[in-house]
Amino acid sequence: MLFIMSAEIICVGTEMLLGDILNSNAQFLAQQLARLGIPHFYQTVVGDNPTRLKQVIEIACRRAQILIFTGGLGPTPDDLTCETIADFFGAPLVERPEIIEDISQKYAVRGRVMTPSNRKQALIPQGAEILPNFTGTAPGIIWQPQTGLTIFTFPGVPSEMHRMWEDTAVPYLKNQGWGKEIIYSRMLKFWGIAESALAEKVAAYLNMPNPTVAPYASKGEVKLRVSAQAANEAAAQDLIAPVEKQLQDIAGLDYYGADDDTLASVVGQLLLAAGQTLSVAESCTGGGLGQMLTEISGSSSYFWGGVISYDNSVKIGLLGVNPEDLAKFGAVSSIVAEQMAAGVRSRLGTTWGLSITGIAGPNGGTETKPVGLVYIGLAGPHEVKSFEYRFGTARGRSLIRHLSACTALDNLRRKLAA
Repeated sequence: MLFIMSAEIICVGTEMLLGDILNSNAQFLAQQLARLGIPHFYQTVVGDNPTRLKQVIEIACRRAQILIFTGGLGPTPDDLTCETIADFFGAPLVERPEIIEDISQKYAVRGRVMTPSNRKQALIPQGAEILPNFTGTAPGIIWQPQTGLTIFTFPGVPSEMHRMWEDTAVPYLKNQGWGKEIIYSRMLKFWGIAESALAEKVAAYLNMPNPTVAPYASKGEVKLRVSAQAANEAAAQDLIAPVEKQLQDIAGLDYYGADDDTLASVVGQLLLAAGQTLSVAESCTGGGLGQMLTEISGSSSYFWGGVISYDNSVKIGLLGVNPEDLAKFGAVSSIVAEQMAAGVRSRLGTTWGLSITGIAGPNGGTETKPVGLVYIGLAGPHEVKSFEYRFGTARGRSLIRHLSACTALDNLRRKLAA
């Protein structure tokens, strides 16, 4: 059986179990471990309870060689991480005067006096090294309580933990021989195809050893993470590049970008390259489409504006929608979507007009026009078209609006890229 040296992330704090805060520390550490080429297979969140924390430590020691703790290093009674770790390994806590001096100086700079409870933060297991905290009062530790096991503790405050990791932990790990290889990833993004359908198309790639390919899906978007382990980023990119190209070829127009690309940014790039402009007319999305477009810096070069035509009077008065068509077919219809797109294109004088009209729910649906029914209109130099989508009643108002705006952008992207 192949033995793989690995790390485990253990985040301590009842507030995370209750959902009061987002566990961003685990995400940061996972990304950092990948950059060092250190595998990690498990993450654990445990509350501020010494018994359960000891159970977590016992399990983690059997399957990882680096244990990384965040949280539970403060001065309050429920901050129990350091003393629980020491107790588990049978080591006494020792008060370190240099920590007390550091905390006292930080309080003095703020015009305050260190409280007695802060002395607790100066207690670390005998034999452990101090992992200095340059911004906060809670230091961490670097400790090898037994052969083949290294423990790091960090405070739960992300800004403090980030700097401690970069300034001290990374150099320490590299000095110990870790980080000789890195894990580098590319995230390929797709729209207009289901995760299962894409997985079937690329099935031959999902069991590769290096690089690896793994599918993800969220809010209508499907992703393929392509990861390679190599001596450096350039070597990893060389491994990824041919696989990435093959995956793009298989997916065709369903592939739209990678990493930080969004549908809005890709549409913007295509419009800029073509020297073309865009305006939008929105009903059920209430400005969400315009917001996506204007989140991109420099979008004023190609996005000229939009109309939120929530009421029919605005559709008629500003966009020129025919009132007889509204009465006959309803606001949620292909003909109205087309007239909205053509109207905003004409009024604002842009190359393209993009429109959305639909029923986002949870109310307003009928048997013939259920919640989730959305029409997207696209008006260009040569034609006006509309597209019908049924996003379903169970998705919820917010997600239906999000899917509508993204799908509208995707329709324009496909037209521009064809």
